[in-house]
Amino acid sequence: MTAPSPPEVLRAPLVVEFPFTRSLGPVQSAFLTGLREGTVLGVKTSDGKVMVPPVEYDPVTAEEIRELVEVAATGTVTTWAWNDRPRPQQPLDTPFAWVLVKLDGADTALLHALDAPGPDAVRTGMRVRVRWAAERTGAITDIACFEPYDGPAGGEAVPHSGRFADAVTGIVAEARLDYVYSPGRAQTAYIAALSERRTVGERCPSCHKVYVPPRGACPTCGVATTDRVEVGPAGTVTTYCIVNIKARNLDIEVPYVYAHIALDGAGLALHGRIGGIPYDQVRMGLRVEPVWTEGGRYPDHYRPTGEPDADYDAYKELI
Repeated sequence: MTAPSPPEVLRAPLVVEFPFTRSLGPVQSAFLTGLREGTVLGVKTSDGKVMVPPVEYDPVTAEEIRELVEVAATGTVTTWAWNDRPRPQQPLDTPFAWVLVKLDGADTALLHALDAPGPDAVRTGMRVRVRWAAERTGAITDIACFEPYDGPAGGEAVPHSGRFADAVTGIVAEARLDYVYSPGRAQTAYIAALSERRTVGERCPSCHKVYVPPRGACPTCGVATTDRVEVGPAGTVTTYCIVNIKARNLDIEVPYVYAHIALDGAGLALHGRIGGIPYDQVRMGLRVEPVWTEGGRYPDHYRPTGEPDADYDAYKELI
């Protein structure tokens, strides 16, 4: 009789994205509003250096700085890297160079894209200029990119009040991360068991703690965990919290309880929602069991088993 072959290790694309909203102080507000108006502003530090993009505090003295100056929209490439496969939402949808450009009148470099036909057309020291976006809103993307330039150099930085009509006071940056995630051998087996409505962990051969979900190795002893152990299905609430704020795209009425649940036989607690009982009756030591929905790949929630509460000494080490 041959042993069943282990499940193929899972892999799946994963996207993490969220909008990051922040307000702007007077320096950043002037910088982004200036871009909207086709003006590049920097800030002068206590030792006379001009920083573009501007910062709000002197990097040497840590003092607040607000002395704004206008610099040219032309400059020199100080270093670069070729990007042959642009990703979504990057400045250009054709291959381009990421460049650090020291604008004329500035002492520091600005990172942006350079539109060039290929890497052979890019070099350190080449002259470039800003290509402004057709529609500008007060964001770094108001600079569509840089482009090669063979005209005269811009002059020195000149003082600027930083005052514009209808100043930009806040921004929303859409953060996004695309990658392929693999849960690994141990968690692949755990997920496969859940599809059969079983919960399987792995025992450390040294300290004998059973990890659920399994991690493939014991974080305490540093040894591989290969001995699979089925735990539960019932368990004990070790601690919990009451959720009063409704999460977006989560169809659960508040308030509800989210708890740490130590399944019988497990060496640490996992997370789960508690249902089938008023939220204010959930307590430490409550005995619970999983509730599965039709076609569900994991327990929808846990409900009371009706057993007497577990003694504190039985789960205190799992809190």
